[in-house]
Amino acid sequence: MEKQNFLAVDIGNSWYKALASDNGILSEYQLPNAIALFDEEFYEKPYDDDDIVLEENLIVEVKSPAVIDKREIFYIGKGAARQRDVSLTAFNNQKADEDRTYLLLFGMAAYHALLQSPEESEIHYSIDQLAVSLPTTQYKERKSRLKDKLAGTHTVIFHKVPGVQEPKELVVKLEIKDIIVGAEGACAYLGLTRDQETLEVKNEELVKESIKGIIIGDLGGDSVDFVGIKNNRPVASVEGESFGINQFLDNIIQRVSKKEMFRFDSRAELEEKLAAGQSEWYVEPFAGVRKDISKYIIPQLKSMAIKYLEHFDRVRSSTTEIKGAVRYIAVGGAAKLARKQIQEAAVRWNERGRPIELMFPQDMEKLNVQGLMILAKMNQLKKVQGNHVISTKG
Repeated sequence: MEKQNFLAVDIGNSWYKALASDNGILSEYQLPNAIALFDEEFYEKPYDDDDIVLEENLIVEVKSPAVIDKREIFYIGKGAARQRDVSLTAFNNQKADEDRTYLLLFGMAAYHALLQSPEESEIHYSIDQLAVSLPTTQYKERKSRLKDKLAGTHTVIFHKVPGVQEPKELVVKLEIKDIIVGAEGACAYLGLTRDQETLEVKNEELVKESIKGIIIGDLGGDSVDFVGIKNNRPVASVEGESFGINQFLDNIIQRVSKKEMFRFDSRAELEEKLAAGQSEWYVEPFAGVRKDISKYIIPQLKSMAIKYLEHFDRVRSSTTEIKGAVRYIAVGGAAKLARKQIQEAAVRWNERGRPIELMFPQDMEKLNVQGLMILAKMNQLKKVQGNHVISTKG
């Protein structure tokens, strides 16, 4: 497996997180879930290519059976987040059906391929095993559709690439040989319990606790996915909820815009400020004017924390398979941002006689993508072992 290419992508409503393993060498990426139409008329030419960071200037044209309009050119990720017509995720969006999923995923994979071969103008990059995630609400009905659209060969053309001669274009042809789809939350459990290199169990204690039951609450941008684990296996009957941090981020952005005359370019910009900690919760609407925005942020995070616990409580009360669950685990980037508020809310629940004792694991925002990489490698290993059995029998 060391000579193969693996790609794991957590298709988040706020961020796309990816891990790539090329011949055993690991790379990590994170891209805001944002796209915007590219218009040559409004493109601001830089004085010097050295002023341009490629990751912040990803302008792509995708030729693929998965994309309906193959002639449009888009900014993706950080570049898109700065555009006035930026498109962020809509509430309850259906990832397998939307072009943005494929524009971002292929664009991110092609960006990784480009970094591996910086001297070439046309790159052919093959992915032996791709692993992607879907929320539990979409997993059952749409995983086959997602796999069908991702399979095959896709072309990504990068425009306005710094350091490249006119017409400043690079072409990446992606070949995706095999795909496996994982459910958000369940992948986080894999990331918690398995070693990425050896694939062996690394957390025996947690696996033992799963005999009695574990509930994982994966809080993301537009969904919270609860997965019940029993006897080291996901319990399929726990469904996800259309609830996440994006609605609270939008409320903060609207209030800051109205009260402080400051406009965030995107949710991603605000999330980065939240992640930096309360000492950075300021904006500068005018040069030399610094405004504290914690009074807009904290009430929204508190409100989200309470609703998150309400969902947790409803799930543990209604799910017979994991009625005796002994461990509750908070995962996801949104849970990390609001960890303090969730812990405070849990204390108040405990005082009212309805305790929810949550565990906040290390790297909780990366567990899904780590689990996806493990899933990709396990699937590849299963295929290799299957072929070996056939070969031996033959």
